[in-house]
Amino acid sequence: MRPRIICIILGGGRGSRLYPLTQPRCKPAVPLAGKYRLVDIPISNCLNSGLNEIYVLTQFNTASLHRHIQAAYSFDPFSGGLVDILSAEQTERGDNWYQGTADAVRQNLMHFNVRRQDLVLILSGDQLYRMDFRTLIDHHKALGSDATVAATPISEEHASAFGLMQVNDDFSVKSFVEKPKEQSVIDQYMLSSELLRSMNRPESERLCLVSMGIYLFNASVLIDALDSECTDFGKEVIPGLLGKAKLNGYVFDDYWEDIGTVKAFFEANLRLTDPNPPFDFLHPTERVYTRARFLPASVITNSKIGQAIVADGCVLHDVDIERSVIGVRSLVGKNTRLSNVVMMGNDFYEEPEDLEEATSKGIPPCGIGENCDIEHAIVDKNARIGKNVKLSPKGKDDNTKIDGITIRDGVLIVPKDGVVPDGTVI
Repeated sequence: MRPRIICIILGGGRGSRLYPLTQPRCKPAVPLAGKYRLVDIPISNCLNSGLNEIYVLTQFNTASLHRHIQAAYSFDPFSGGLVDILSAEQTERGDNWYQGTADAVRQNLMHFNVRRQDLVLILSGDQLYRMDFRTLIDHHKALGSDATVAATPISEEHASAFGLMQVNDDFSVKSFVEKPKEQSVIDQYMLSSELLRSMNRPESERLCLVSMGIYLFNASVLIDALDSECTDFGKEVIPGLLGKAKLNGYVFDDYWEDIGTVKAFFEANLRLTDPNPPFDFLHPTERVYTRARFLPASVITNSKIGQAIVADGCVLHDVDIERSVIGVRSLVGKNTRLSNVVMMGNDFYEEPEDLEEATSKGIPPCGIGENCDIEHAIVDKNARIGKNVKLSPKGKDDNTKIDGITIRDGVLIVPKDGVVPDGTVI
């Protein structure tokens, strides 16, 4: 029987590094680039690679992720494709939460109907990149690998901040080290001249390899590796295969960003507004898929927009926007300035009676009101910001919390469904 390729996207735990964006939702469901969700990136990479058997593993705040995937990814009955969400569950075998990435896969092996001759592709749910997994699969097969670890090159000056992987010239994995501080150790992990030539890089470059958290397994090897107490792929399963299985590396020499922290997420969104962004959603063939909302085009009048992404269904009148991402159904009032802002938009338009009720209670409508000045901020979904509001993290310590607003990694965050009254100054 023909081997299958099963794709498993790890949704992560509580997403504490992205808090408070992960307070109302799981990490894969966090909005991205105005109209997408984080989970759309690995799913789209799979679909563009001709892979359509996809499972998303998560366990915290999964309701919005379920709604998004059900609305975005449906397949005809002849393709055999699926995108399924598997959450932690109570069974006769146990009722524990996922204890780590490997444990999450172990607990769901029965749902994958995996056979020992199949291939299993393990992906992360919080990275921004575009990869044709067929190239990775061909590399894995050509080398006769039992397991392959995708890695990306990083400059010497940043090496101490990452876990590094050392590979031989034949791509076999030699060793791993976690965030080395000694220069002598970093020197041992520099890519060889042979590998640099294979990447069309100058031999004088000093680069190391960082694991991307993307693993391709022969299913038989994965099943045997999970028949233990190990809980994490990066810390236990992969290092445990050294010397026991044919473990090889695959070098991905293109844009890749781990957006699992507030700072990384914020900066990755703003970089999308650059004239030549490192990741381009406008790719002519390798599209990023998401939910079809059937929204009207945005209305923009008498506004100054220096550098921005504006999603569908927005209304912007007499506004000044610089280097910002404006999400679906965003409403911004007159004489408002937004600079370095990620505005995630709204899930709905308010009906007139809803607006009247909110006004009677002194609650601003959804969106941002008139005469506001907001900078270096994330405005989460369905936030209500009144008139004459000024918001900025400048001069304030990290983890400061003021009336529901949080400052994290130097970014001011208005939470989902947050209310900021008229005249607020932070």
